[in-house]
Amino acid sequence: MSQNEKSVKGLDSIQKLRSLSSDAEFSLEERLAFALSAVELSSKTKIDSVLINSNRTLSSVYLNRGEYEKYRKLNHNNLKLAKKINDSLVIGIASLNLGWYHHFNMVQNDSAYYYYSRAAKTFDEIGELDRQVTTLVNLADIQDTERDYIGAEANSIKAIKILERLPETENYLSTKWILYNLLGVINLKLELYNASLEYHNMAYDIGKKMEFGFIDQMLSLNNMAFVYRKLGNHAKALELYNTVLENKEVYDEEDPTFYPLVLENLAFTKYEAKHSDIDNIEQMLKTAYKISDSLEDPITKLAVSIDLAKFYYGQKNKDSSLVYAKQAYDIGGETNSNQIWLESMQLLSKINEGEQGKAYLNQYIKLSDSLLLNERKNRNKFARIEFETDKLEEENKRISRERLWLTILSIGLLFTALLIYIIITQRARNKELKFKQDQQQANEEIYNLMLSQQDKVDEARASEKKRISEELHDGILGRLFGTRLSLDSLNFSEGKDAIKSRANYISELKTIEEDIRKVSHDLNTDFVSGSGFMDIISELIEKQTKAYQLQYDFKYTDDINWEFVPNKTKINIYRIIQETLQNIYKHAEANEVKISIELKNNVILLAIIDDGKGFEINKSKKGIGLKNINSRVNELEGSVKFYSEINKGTSVLIDIPYKS
Repeated sequence: MSQNEKSVKGLDSIQKLRSLSSDAEFSLEERLAFALSAVELSSKTKIDSVLINSNRTLSSVYLNRGEYEKYRKLNHNNLKLAKKINDSLVIGIASLNLGWYHHFNMVQNDSAYYYYSRAAKTFDEIGELDRQVTTLVNLADIQDTERDYIGAEANSIKAIKILERLPETENYLSTKWILYNLLGVINLKLELYNASLEYHNMAYDIGKKMEFGFIDQMLSLNNMAFVYRKLGNHAKALELYNTVLENKEVYDEEDPTFYPLVLENLAFTKYEAKHSDIDNIEQMLKTAYKISDSLEDPITKLAVSIDLAKFYYGQKNKDSSLVYAKQAYDIGGETNSNQIWLESMQLLSKINEGEQGKAYLNQYIKLSDSLLLNERKNRNKFARIEFETDKLEEENKRISRERLWLTILSIGLLFTALLIYIIITQRARNKELKFKQDQQQANEEIYNLMLSQQDKVDEARASEKKRISEELHDGILGRLFGTRLSLDSLNFSEGKDAIKSRANYISELKTIEEDIRKVSHDLNTDFVSGSGFMDIISELIEKQTKAYQLQYDFKYTDDINWEFVPNKTKINIYRIIQETLQNIYKHAEANEVKISIELKNNVILLAIIDDGKGFEINKSKKGIGLKNINSRVNELEGSVKFYSEINKGTSVLIDIPYKS
């Protein structure tokens, strides 16, 4: 299995483990084991992005298991890794998760606001609209809690504008309801009652569009009723509260804490409206208190307690008023419900006389002043956090820019050094190439001289043949003809003179025989000494292979009349063989080379085959040696084919038109 296949298989295993860790069919313990295994495998890959995704899966498991400290540490690690690889999406998600940790788990609003602000800016930069809306909702919630109402309103409106650009899903509508409801609450606190009613009406209309928005609709009606109470329109408030109370069975199933809250609001609104059925009002308040106590819902119990305290105080029942006011005081302090806590202090200062009453009044003044001061500080604090966050981001960007310029400078210097090295190397290669070209030109000149000399030899040979032909024709043949006629005439003569004449003619024949032998010897000597083109090629191959320590086999046919082949063709064939043998020596690591020259269909076929290590033809087409061979063959209007396989040798097959 190749390294790449192993890597793909490893990533598949990691992906499968992540999927299993997110499968709700497994127990949290099993899902944790899968997630831990995915992180372990991801660490071995040394790929930060793979590890980040596995960490995100594991952090979700920690969140589901309630292991919040591990959840925090893992998101801190992811934030560092994301900054390292400049992954904006992961930076935003990790910041959002850390904001949630400090917001809902630790109730550290300063830290939560810091991380949320960072996440919101990041999501805005990369266009992650869904997550940006979620972050803005959380920021607005913190600002509302810390009484920075203007900031909360601004972030809520910003989130709504972004929502308008998204598809209208159930989740979209739910988030929009939360934002409009929050705007209604904020405007109530700012005593902008008409604006508050407008926003709660919008929230109510959104609830009607939702598939599961009934509870949200009832909450909006309850909130509108409370605003009408503040406006003194108790009739409208009672109408809305009664509408909400009609659905007790739904609340028992969906949200049991909602019914006692509405019941308490209805009862106290009747009390504020000065209804005469005091006993019924008291009974409704006590019922609401009993239900909230049984549900262990401190927030509803707190609201009912303070209203019971006010109710009994209005009925001149100080003892009962004191009991519920003290209970509201205790719960308000425990839950940090400052508004009701202040109301309980104010009421206790009225119920208690003397120093104790003054103590509650002083505490009320002190807390009220503290809250006002904190409200101002919080506005400045959140502005300062955003400023410091922006400043930190600007500093990070400055550092990133400096690193970028340093990297660019380093790359520039490296590139310059590389360019200088290339120039120097190229100059050396150019010198070497120029030397080879000069050497090649010199070799060609030598070869041309050799061919020129060969032409002179051939010319001398032809002249000598002509001379011998003339000598044979005019000398020896004439003498033979004369001797033959003389011998013919002796056929009719007898005697000593005839015998003597025959002896003379026989001697003449011997002389002619010697002359013929001499001519024959001269002809034979001329053939051997007159080396042709194939002799030149044979000498080249013999010398080259001997120098390169190669075994060779050279075969050629005699049906090519090289005397009539142009010198240009012969020069290029000579140089091709020389170049190819040189390439075999330099690159092939061959032991044997086979060279053949033959004539077929008026085409000279040159084949050079070695048993070397071969090469990849497509990757080597740009080599100077192959270029030179192609160039020479093209010059002869021929064609060349290269066949090669790794460790199976190379074949060079050349076709050259035979022009005799």
